[in-house]
Amino acid sequence: MAQSMASDRPDAAPAVSSGGLGKAVGNRLVIIVPYLWLFVFFLVPFLIVFKISLSTTAIAMPPYVPVFGLEDGLSGLIASLGELTLDNYLWLTDDALYFNAYISSITIAAVSTLITLAVGFPIAYGMARAPTSLRPTLLMLVILPFWTSFLIRVYAWIGILKPEGLLNQFLIWTGAIDSPLLILNTNTAIYIGIVYSYLPFMVLPLYSALEKMDYSLVEAAQDLGCPPASAFWKITFPLALPGVVAGSMLVFIPAMGEFVIPDLLGGSQTLMIGKTLWNEFFNNRDWPVSSAVAVILLLLLVVPIMLFQQAQARSLEKGR
Repeated sequence: MAQSMASDRPDAAPAVSSGGLGKAVGNRLVIIVPYLWLFVFFLVPFLIVFKISLSTTAIAMPPYVPVFGLEDGLSGLIASLGELTLDNYLWLTDDALYFNAYISSITIAAVSTLITLAVGFPIAYGMARAPTSLRPTLLMLVILPFWTSFLIRVYAWIGILKPEGLLNQFLIWTGAIDSPLLILNTNTAIYIGIVYSYLPFMVLPLYSALEKMDYSLVEAAQDLGCPPASAFWKITFPLALPGVVAGSMLVFIPAMGEFVIPDLLGGSQTLMIGKTLWNEFFNNRDWPVSSAVAVILLLLLVVPIMLFQQAQARSLEKGR
């Protein structure tokens, strides 16, 4: 029996080692796949756009030079790299249109995010405090607009906000106003469209954070004499802060580069960077300048997020 046990040990050892090797490979793949995804679908397109932003406009297809190719060999590639220039970025500093478009986009996106937070927080709080059996239904109602085309939903607001639309007819019928309000083709219409379209992106992270909160902490604070408003700002809001940050990012980032809502609800006079990019790409066919605008827009969005994450990581390390 001892000999049979001894003979079994060499066979068992490779089985354990192969299992450990497979687990190690699996763990590596779990880490590699997200980085590979980011490399293929984020870094490579960004490098292509960045290269176009350093190019020069040309009447050709594609409408810029130089165009990298392998037919000229390494020497041709080096020569093409020498033709790249920063003139497009310098052009953006000379024209106030692009600066005003960035400022307008930041302002509209920030105000829209604050309004969405003010509207979404009570909705998420009510969902989190609702009976457990009712929460799935409320959650479905929040995501129900996603079942309809985004473009159709924005077009519907034109019928609501135009001078002879449903909103003005209702207000005139109730006697609240005597003449139609001019809402369409204004920034107010843009705010309404963005808040309506991106409200679920704010509500869902807030609901996820508030649902996990221990509400006995609020009850204990009120039992100790803390007013409801103070209990909200000292307990509820800090515990919901991760959801606030996540929801604000999910709203601010796409609103910053929004094109459809400003174009349909804001009219031709609305100045946002998304419309500017569209005009440069498709009307002016100036791909290098529009690529430079896109690169700066990406940096304006990514750099603050990276700095915030670093600051949050440092605060967590200090807390430990």
